[in-house]
Amino acid sequence: MSESQPILRQMIPRVGVVDLGSNTVRLVVYERLGRAPQPVFNERVICGLGRRLAKTGRLDPAGAKRAEASMVRFVALARAMEVDRLDVIATAATRDAEDGPDFIARLERRCGVTIEQLSGSQEARLAAQGVVSGIPGATGLAGDLGGGSLELVALKGGEFGAYTTLPLGALRLSDSGGKRHEIKATIDEALDTVPWISHGKGQSLYPVGGAWRALARLHMAHNRYPLRVIHQYCVNGGELAEFCNMVARLGPSSLEGVAAIPRRRLPVLPAAAQVLHRLLVRAKPRTVVFSALGVREGRLFDRLEGGARREDPLLSTCAMFAANESRFGDRSDALFKWTSPLFGEESAAWARLRKATCLLADISWQEHPDYRPEQAFFRVLRLPLTGIDHEERAAVALAIYARYGGGLEDHSLRAVHALLSSKSRQWGRSLGAALRLAETLSGGLPQLLSGTSLMLEDDMLRLHLLGARAVLDGESVQRRLEALAGLLDRRWELSIG
Repeated sequence: MSESQPILRQMIPRVGVVDLGSNTVRLVVYERLGRAPQPVFNERVICGLGRRLAKTGRLDPAGAKRAEASMVRFVALARAMEVDRLDVIATAATRDAEDGPDFIARLERRCGVTIEQLSGSQEARLAAQGVVSGIPGATGLAGDLGGGSLELVALKGGEFGAYTTLPLGALRLSDSGGKRHEIKATIDEALDTVPWISHGKGQSLYPVGGAWRALARLHMAHNRYPLRVIHQYCVNGGELAEFCNMVARLGPSSLEGVAAIPRRRLPVLPAAAQVLHRLLVRAKPRTVVFSALGVREGRLFDRLEGGARREDPLLSTCAMFAANESRFGDRSDALFKWTSPLFGEESAAWARLRKATCLLADISWQEHPDYRPEQAFFRVLRLPLTGIDHEERAAVALAIYARYGGGLEDHSLRAVHALLSSKSRQWGRSLGAALRLAETLSGGLPQLLSGTSLMLEDDMLRLHLLGARAVLDGESVQRRLEALAGLLDRRWELSIG
């Protein structure tokens, strides 16, 4: 086994990114380069490299020592994991500090790597590219708050417009020693230099960065939100502005009891909330959609060929799970075609979700049968998917839950009741029941679905078995056909000929 591992790693090369930031140093190793790369290792160390930089003009000595130790460890881990290519990027702290170039040169010599110092414009572009990689078609403003700087980028249909970088990092502002009204004045003065912020009015703001993700977690906990998935967590802009204004008035000690926030994020959280509040007041977005993807994912997206960039990130990820975990491989095309008569007037967006559901239809077959519906539901609800909002995620999870025979009375469905409209619930239950019927009819073998078909005619749901497929009829098939017809408010009929 050990002799075959290097061959496997050459066939599927791992890639990694080290992000040397003003407040944190992070290593993420991905299984492969692709449209929706899956992390196999993710570790962050809060070093405070840029602490007191605005006052001293130099990197924090203790932070530099921690960052160097973290870099040595991360490079050793990446090599042991047989990472084919490791990109090391540095952001605002080393860019602004007078001893930044010497620090980077020392790290390069000690670790045997090349470190790319990003300019402000490069950092802004990669952050926006990360947002677009996970939220295709994003329109509005992308904002990436780091420890040393804030990058803003205008987006329209996934394309980049104007961009800028501002000295408004959460660590920089927290270390300034200014009172809240003084920090507010500093933020407003910097935002005054960006006239195109108003172009985001009525659209969406896409926050990126660890401090803003911590704010999202805090908002989730405050509202007892039923899902702890940051990516595409969507909040009304006015509501979030009020929340951020409240958090900005709190001291770190007031937030210590909140389990949702890492303790080492607490010192910068009020400043991060104040930056977001002032940005929301200026931009007036209709919604705020948090992105879990940023500079690191933008860097990987930058390396993709044009064809790979145009892939759908949701379907790419679901196809990977189908290939790795389904009993008989990817049979989504057969399932999609077979269920299509039930959804004849669906939009392209709902057809895409149905395709994703068909891809995931068999990923929980190994679970214990007594817990299979519940396990399948929570697994899909929490999968590392991008290109899908929370309502869509809950709808797909409900469909998979119904595919495994789960009922709506289950206490596990709190997220479904909280996030889904009655129309979305009906979609999920109907699709799940249709997939359950297909599973029973074919035994999970896509080739056996050929020669069978569903037809929706006025008040009748008909299952037709052609010739040799008549042997597939049985009591379980008829029972599940009846259940599907009941959901669709139809009579049912099974015809053979």
